[in-house]
Amino acid sequence: MSGRRESVKKDLIFIGGLIVVGAVLIAYLLIRPDTEAASAAPATGPSATAQAPGAAAGGAGGSHPQVERRRPGDPLALGDPDAPVALVVFSDYRCPFCAKFSRDTEPELVKRYVDADQLRIEWRDYAIFGPRSMAAARAGRAAAGQGKFWEFNRAVYAAAPERSKADLTDEDLIGFARQAGVPDIDRFTAEMRGDTFDAAINADLAQGAGIGVPSTPAFLLNDVPMLGAQPTEDFVRAIDGTLAGR
Repeated sequence: MSGRRESVKKDLIFIGGLIVVGAVLIAYLLIRPDTEAASAAPATGPSATAQAPGAAAGGAGGSHPQVERRRPGDPLALGDPDAPVALVVFSDYRCPFCAKFSRDTEPELVKRYVDADQLRIEWRDYAIFGPRSMAAARAGRAAAGQGKFWEFNRAVYAAAPERSKADLTDEDLIGFARQAGVPDIDRFTAEMRGDTFDAAINADLAQGAGIGVPSTPAFLLNDVPMLGAQPTEDFVRAIDGTLAGR
């Protein structure tokens, strides 16, 4: 019974956090200077959102902190650190719309832009859907420590339900690690169940909350927000617009 109360308590904390984060996003958009308002406002709709980066090329120059990190050798990133466009992706492994992006859109962006050194994709753990989300985030980091982050990431999302949140038990995550080719499963399992990566995961959460990310998936394209599961064409249009505006 006490375990159930603890579970309910954790769920309420996550829900409360989402409400706070949503309020932060509204405040963030309202208090930005007029020079940034044009780039923030289009984030309210899919078509307009996709055009925002083109209209505000180099949007990282505003008063808000730059979100992209561009660290060489970052195992949670794809592409040249010096690529002209950076897409920061806030995701939860249990989010079905994050899975849709991984399956439908990310491979096209890699083929068109990452492989051509025009785009860098940076992952952020935004583990907001309960303890299983946190366990999955730890598992992703454990796979990254053995050079298999993206293989693990894609294996998880390839098996995700279309509409509902994936359960992602420990056994599921270990199975995905095997599928991804993680060589040392014992080490992976120990790190997945430990707290080695909690500080890094919480840093991603804090970064997202600090800029007002309300839920997943959420994207920043050269620091211009794109919220929700956008069609692949919107990302293509946005990246092309940003490249053309440089």
